[in-house]
Amino acid sequence: MKNYFSSDFKLGVLGGGQLGRMLLAETQKFDIHTSILDNNKNAPCAAICNKFVVGDLLDFDAVYNFGKTVDLLTIEIENVNLDALDKLEDEGLTIYPKPKHLRTIQSKARQKNFYVDHQIPTAEFSHYAYLEELKHSYENNIINFPFVWKAARFGYDGNGVKIVRNFEDLKSLPNVECITEKLIPFKNELAVIVARNANGKTTTYPVVEMEFHPEANQVEYVICPARIDFKVAEKARELALKVVSELDFIGLLAVEMFQTTDDKILVNEVAPRPHNSGHYSIEASYTNQFEQHLRSILNLPLGNTESKVAGIMVNLVGAEGFSGEVVYENIEEILKIDGVTPHIYGKKETRPFRKMGHVTIVDENIEKAREIAQKVKETIRVISK
Repeated sequence: MKNYFSSDFKLGVLGGGQLGRMLLAETQKFDIHTSILDNNKNAPCAAICNKFVVGDLLDFDAVYNFGKTVDLLTIEIENVNLDALDKLEDEGLTIYPKPKHLRTIQSKARQKNFYVDHQIPTAEFSHYAYLEELKHSYENNIINFPFVWKAARFGYDGNGVKIVRNFEDLKSLPNVECITEKLIPFKNELAVIVARNANGKTTTYPVVEMEFHPEANQVEYVICPARIDFKVAEKARELALKVVSELDFIGLLAVEMFQTTDDKILVNEVAPRPHNSGHYSIEASYTNQFEQHLRSILNLPLGNTESKVAGIMVNLVGAEGFSGEVVYENIEEILKIDGVTPHIYGKKETRPFRKMGHVTIVDENIEKAREIAQKVKETIRVISK
């Protein structure tokens, strides 16, 4: 085994946001030298990594030149220059997740076609190169309202996703490549995080349940374990393992799913990195998702994914009507509550619905944890000076 610990080995990470910041807590624990590339000189990782490089993640030269300075390359965001990664891989650099997997996942259209080609259940969809093509499809009765519209690329956290209910909604969409999906009546949105290393060892985290903000289309609560029937949970876990197996994926893959009203499980989309649905694991699990990401990409033994206690994650997002220098109002009130841990992402400026942090609530009892989570949500506010 290669010596990664207290050595001259250099791990490169594309992206310096909050996921990278939480990954750095684990690289520091293991004393692994970590270099970060990000286009924002004030990114959450900037002050705490071993080496920080300012550069555009979508620029070929920036990504290629950064890759030449590290021994292994990973990501904390999938919107990166893949041509540069292909060249680096051709020249012998180890990259996880592999560029070919990022190419499939970066495009929602390609991702959906992958599910269809590999008999992975997913919502019915159509693919459009531009908006006029979609309008034409509606005018010719090929597609009916309502439907879910998704930008084929660069969508995240509710951006690039919209439920289209009428022609006015349709007209307001940007003129970009997109997919439309049948609106699925579902009971729950679920997620399973799967880790797999180069030796082919695989493990899954418990199925989590996600509660969404109705307007922002962002996750408000992640609840672990999901409050669902054991058979449904097992079905979700098996489907997540099938996705990883069919992709031949190495690293950490978050698989988001719908549980339909008749208890079918459909894959919604995947993220090839640590994910919002796994933040609870920092306090609640034997091995948190960020440490597991390191273990999987470095081909180390995978850690125990079981939970020590029930865990709930509450996202901290900028309050509506506030922009500017951030203030975490009433944070001392939530710190008085047992089992409550805030994580602040190091973003100095807030704006409405911007992800600024999260709070983990742990308790032996999932229902009690959910009650405390509600109290936390109602108490702390992310505002500006």
